[in-house]
Amino acid sequence: MKIYPFQIPKPVAGALIVQENKELVFFDKLHQHEEIQISLLVKGQGKLIIGDSIHSYTTGDLIVIDGKIPHLFQSTSNDEVSHMISLFFTPNSFGSDFFTIPDLEQTASFFNKPNTGYRVSAKNLAARQIMKALPFADKFSRFISFLELLKRISEDKITMLTGFVHPKALNANEGKRLQEVLDYVMHNFERDIKLITVANLAFMTPNAFCRFFKQRTNKTFFQFLIELRIEHACQLLVSNKDLSILEIAEKSGFGSISNFNRKFKHIKKSTPTAYVRH
Repeated sequence: MKIYPFQIPKPVAGALIVQENKELVFFDKLHQHEEIQISLLVKGQGKLIIGDSIHSYTTGDLIVIDGKIPHLFQSTSNDEVSHMISLFFTPNSFGSDFFTIPDLEQTASFFNKPNTGYRVSAKNLAARQIMKALPFADKFSRFISFLELLKRISEDKITMLTGFVHPKALNANEGKRLQEVLDYVMHNFERDIKLITVANLAFMTPNAFCRFFKQRTNKTFFQFLIELRIEHACQLLVSNKDLSILEIAEKSGFGSISNFNRKFKHIKKSTPTAYVRH
């Protein structure tokens, strides 16, 4: 599901790339890059599409995304600035054999974790403190902190976000078609979306579009749409406790409360009411 082959701006000298974003909206185009990405959400909330999955993110989340995994962070629409600190690197940033030396065996399990994407435990405060300090560190201190960060994450429990590994890249035309569809869905999921509408955006017949989408995302279009709506509902359940379940269902694109409850329980293994209690 390659959409935009995003190039991470590299420093003139140095193998580690630290990027700090303070924006109303992050780079909300589905994209991928060669580098492994570790991102700390210092402030903000929204939706994360990663591989074949959709998740909510919020302040304090620490997320690891393997190289070449398609992803995007879409901030919740409001007037507050979101703040994210990201670290980019590859297993070969310091040479092909650097991380295989015995002295670095405590960091080895970082690279042995599933090559997809995951969320680091909320209890791992040390890793978060390291991320917050990276933008202010000199090159030597940044390198030492980087090794400590890998060690801290290696020892931690993780929550998998996706098991998706894309089998092939899309050409520019295919990428543009899929991006048009995702842009439309991300901004209109609360409305009734017809298959013919999204198929037309991709300049395909409905049958051809269904095959195209399934082959490149590992799920049907309507599976993707329902998961997006459920994640939006989860955000509303947590942040808008004055809304009723019916109101949340309607604001998330469900015309039937019974259908909403059924889909919610299927995806989240919980009822909406129980989800709020947790």
